[in-house]
Amino acid sequence: MFQLGCANRACFQNEILSGLTVALALVPEAVAFAFVAGVEPLVGLYAAFMVGLLAAIFGGRPGMISGATGAMAVVMVSLVAQHGVEYLFAAVVLTGIIQITAGILRLGKYIRIVPHPVMLGFVNGLAIVIFLAQLQQFQIKDTQGITQWMTGDPLWILLGLIALTMTIIHFLPKLTNKFPSSLAAIIVVSLLVIYLGIDTRTVGDMASIKGELPSFHIPSVPFSMETLFIIFPYAIILAAVGLIESLLTLSLIDEITQTRGQGNRECIGQGIANTTTGFFGGMGGCAMIGQSMINVNSGGHKRLSGVAAALFLLCFILFASSLIEMIPMAALIGVMFIVVIGTFEWSSLRIFGKIPLSDAFVLILVSAVTVATDLAVAVVVGVIVSALVFAWEHAKHINVKGYDDDKGSRVYELNGPLFFGSVKDFLDLFNPENDPDDVIIEFQNSRVADHSAIEAIDTLADRYIAAGKKLHLRHLSPECRLLLRKAGNLVEVNVMEDPQYHVADDELGG
Repeated sequence: MFQLGCANRACFQNEILSGLTVALALVPEAVAFAFVAGVEPLVGLYAAFMVGLLAAIFGGRPGMISGATGAMAVVMVSLVAQHGVEYLFAAVVLTGIIQITAGILRLGKYIRIVPHPVMLGFVNGLAIVIFLAQLQQFQIKDTQGITQWMTGDPLWILLGLIALTMTIIHFLPKLTNKFPSSLAAIIVVSLLVIYLGIDTRTVGDMASIKGELPSFHIPSVPFSMETLFIIFPYAIILAAVGLIESLLTLSLIDEITQTRGQGNRECIGQGIANTTTGFFGGMGGCAMIGQSMINVNSGGHKRLSGVAAALFLLCFILFASSLIEMIPMAALIGVMFIVVIGTFEWSSLRIFGKIPLSDAFVLILVSAVTVATDLAVAVVVGVIVSALVFAWEHAKHINVKGYDDDKGSRVYELNGPLFFGSVKDFLDLFNPENDPDDVIIEFQNSRVADHSAIEAIDTLADRYIAAGKKLHLRHLSPECRLLLRKAGNLVEVNVMEDPQYHVADDELGG
């Protein structure tokens, strides 16, 4: 569990440098998200350190970076505003406990049900969100405190430094892969700004990052049911948002690195990180797709890079705050713009005419909802819409083939899945009044998928009973036969060559 993943010096060096690059990019993000949540900058920085460290050690995806995120910060705003930061710490502790429970119950595997168009929409939407977040750095406040867009020399200086950063990141790997291009770009642009005295916004203009070691602190809230009722709804939402973002980021990193992470272990790792963070004055967090992409693109594929990023961030807070505060924001904006370009699935724009219209709609919908609200809502909406589209399409596939056997019974061979979307069409396929006295429905080529299907079978059985007819149901699942007992003795369940399938089987694998 605690192996950092490096077996040689080259790997060790690469992971350390990747971690340093990520740590530099974490600073402004953590400060910005702290402001979003309405807490002090150090609350966000402590969260970035502790969540990043513990998730890297205990999580299920080597190379993935965790820390304070905007998706969770927006959920915290109301709680902090109404009840104060101590209630936030208590909610973060409870969030972690819920996430650990989800991991123990092996709920992480259900991220596999997220359709590919939803994944594409999630990635594209998040890329747009990262891009839009950088635009705040193009705004300044005038002497009256009114926010305005930059103009003139400050704007051109900022754009020039961003362009220089992106150029270094793009072209340096063509010359050498021995040094992370993002880190090189940050160093070069920072030295250029410092030694030429270029007037541009720096990390220190956002807030001071100097602080002490985080100390153990039990949240100062009443230990009562009233407190639980206050923090529990927020904890549920935070846990869900954190796990969805973390597991989807895990899936994305899996795809990029052609390896496979462990979803359930990631749930537990995120839970351990958040529970601990809540006791040390941090705002909690989850996986960060932007920083994870920086890490992977810089060559950080092991746990060591995540651990190094967290420890470097702590060193910045304790010892090097004055140096880090001198880094120009333009360099970090340039790094994030490269992340946006690398994160956005440009191939999705080329496949619109080649995929079903419903899939294209889901992709655009999830992207839009991600930008307009948050990731968790977007993914839930995408999954629901995809499921409804699937149900609508497969509801059309049910049909029967009827014939009379050598015993004079009418046999109906049912084809297609029987589930909530197809039950109405299923019932319309039969006319008990016109059928002979003995009817057999053959389920060999059909599958009973849910309780709605079982109720439909029971309704059809009641119709045949009311018409005075005898109904046989062949090759029906044991679960369905059990529930059909209430249909009475006139319904004979005759299982022949039972294929031994189960209704709503939840054994999906780990």
